[in-house]
Amino acid sequence: MAFGLWAFLSIADEMAEGETRGFDTAVMLAMRTADHNDPVGPAWFEFAVRDITALGGYAVLSLVTLIAVGFLIATKKYADALLLFAAIAGGDLLSESLKMGFARPRPDLVAHVVEVSSASFPSGHAMVSAATYLTIGALLARVQERRSVKTYIHVTAVLITLMIGVSRVYLGVHWPTDVLAGWCLGAAWSILCVTAAGWFARQRSATLSA
Repeated sequence: MAFGLWAFLSIADEMAEGETRGFDTAVMLAMRTADHNDPVGPAWFEFAVRDITALGGYAVLSLVTLIAVGFLIATKKYADALLLFAAIAGGDLLSESLKMGFARPRPDLVAHVVEVSSASFPSGHAMVSAATYLTIGALLARVQERRSVKTYIHVTAVLITLMIGVSRVYLGVHWPTDVLAGWCLGAAWSILCVTAAGWFARQRSATLSA
C-alpha cells in the first residue's frame, strides 16, 4: 500500500514538472501506425479494445458493484458488502477529486477513438477498475480454501485491471502516466480497504468468542 502511494506521488510530481512528456509520447506513438490517428492492428482488434475499455466504465462498474454487493448481502456478509461499496464509491470520489486538482488536459498527440470529457490525470478507468476488481477479487479469494483458486482469482482481477488501463492509452484518451498513476493509487486504496475489512473481521470474531 505504501509503495503504491509513493509511486503515485512520484509520478504526479514528475508529471507536474513536465518530465514525463518524452515517455508518454514514445509509448503512445508506439501504439500508432505512421498515421498518428490510426491505432495499430486490424479493425476487429480496435473494436475488441473498445469492448475491453467498457469494463472500466461507470455503467459496467456500477452493475458489477451492485451484483457483488447484492451477493454479499444475500450471504449475510453485511460488513463485506458495506466495505465493498465504500471502497468503490470512495475510489471514484478520490479519482474525480484528483482530476479536478491536477486538471491535466487529455492527450492532444493522437485522435481520440472514444469520447471523453473529464480531465486526464489520474485515469479514472484505471484507478476505479483497480479499486473495484482487486477488492472484489480479494474478498472472493479470502473465502477460498485452495491456494490455486485464490491465485486464479487474484490473477484474473489483476489482468482485467491491466487490460482496461492499457486500452485507455491504445484508444488515445489517456497518457501512459495517467494510467500508471491510476493503477498505483487504485491498488493502494484497494489494499487499504481489504486490510481494514480483515481487521474488522478479526475484531468481530474475537468479540463473538469472548
